[in-house]
Amino acid sequence: MVMASVSGILIGESLLADHPIDVPLRVRRISRADVGDEKAGQPVRWTFIEFETELDSVEALVDGLSGTLDPQGGWYCDFRSSHETFVVFSGQVFRYPRGDLVGRAKAEEHGRSVGVPEAQLDWPE
Repeated sequence: MVMASVSGILIGESLLADHPIDVPLRVRRISRADVGDEKAGQPVRWTFIEFETELDSVEALVDGLSGTLDPQGGWYCDFRSSHETFVVFSGQVFRYPRGDLVGRAKAEEHGRSVGVPEAQLDWPE
């Protein structure tokens, strides 16, 4: 039996120190790139952690990320199931059906309000 899952990318530098997330994740790939925006308070070099987890771990993942993403620097984590998109900021979560332009616009608006550079409001649907 195949379990439903979500997948996404977590930026290592987006996490607060001493705030672990206790959710089982399968890491598919780890890479680094110089893509940060120093004007937004981000480091230039980012660590990309591509992950998957079972759909029944989503609430724990959302809660964990919401409490450990750095509120400074315009950080968020996005991930998706086959039907839904999740965009998690520090203290704020957006969950909407994939392709829902209204749900996406609300998440983008919040992102802008917390300093996410326009070019980084680019999560896939």
